[in-house]
Amino acid sequence: MPWQDRFSLAGRKALVTGASKGIGAEICAVFAEAGADIVAVARDRAGLDEVAAQVRGHGRQCLVIEADMATPEGPIQAAQQALAAWGTIDILVNSAGVARIAPALDLTLAQWDETMAVNLRAPFLLAQALAPAMIAQRRGKVINISSQTGVIALDDHAAYATSKGGLNALTKSLCAEWARHNIQVNAICPTVVMTPMGRQVWGRPEKGDPLRLATPSRRFAEPVEVADAALYLASSASDMVNGALLMVEGGFTSV
Repeated sequence: MPWQDRFSLAGRKALVTGASKGIGAEICAVFAEAGADIVAVARDRAGLDEVAAQVRGHGRQCLVIEADMATPEGPIQAAQQALAAWGTIDILVNSAGVARIAPALDLTLAQWDETMAVNLRAPFLLAQALAPAMIAQRRGKVINISSQTGVIALDDHAAYATSKGGLNALTKSLCAEWARHNIQVNAICPTVVMTPMGRQVWGRPEKGDPLRLATPSRRFAEPVEVADAALYLASSASDMVNGALLMVEGGFTSV
């Protein structure tokens, strides 16, 4: 098979959460360019409409679903709508996330619960809802957008790091259960990514420069670099990669 075919997503259907901006929007664009039809899920309708126009500009279909990943109903209803419209989803990308950055002593219960709901519970509920159709067709990809803070510790990240560490554990657990069905479940663990959320937290030099200088590459990541990693994990080129934590962090966790 030519290498272009191994990395192609032609004929595949991908559901992406957090699709209205940042990493999620970039993944929708890259996947559509690679041939996939997209279910774009987020709360921001205006952002979703922009993403849908971009996907359709590549000649692909885009189903827009407004859903709140912070609620138990949001992920389940999004999965049900996608399955009702398209019958099956070949690729699930859990990209929606929240970051409530604060010292552990200052974190509120509401901030903790919201972080766990969006970053950990929603990916589980979506995977649980979409996996039966993947099992039935003997093919599927689940890609969880995690973080380097799921592997190493950073100040003021108690809730965020815990949610991403849990997401990494969920990734491995689902791999152990579903690999026998030809489903690959992997996580991408980026450094700071220059999305609106990344700039909000790390944009000030006094905040971002120490972490940037501690990174061997001396820079943060761009959304397309995470999207390209997701394309690899979504394609047949990665069929033997399962339960992996793909570090996209410029070497930060290696030193």
